[in-house]
Amino acid sequence: MNKKNILFMRYGLLTMAAALTVIGLMRQEQLLVLQKAVKICLECIGIG
Repeated sequence: MNKKNILFMRYGLLTMAAALTVIGLMRQEQLLVLQKAVKICLECIGIG
């Protein structure tokens, strides 16, 4: 692979990761992840 292809792949993956992050934030998936994390923590200490 030459430098041009590597650079193209690097920026392509960066753009795709940013786009998927924005889509996840628009769908408010961070709230679901936080709720699941709280449930797991509460189960570990025996409250939930």
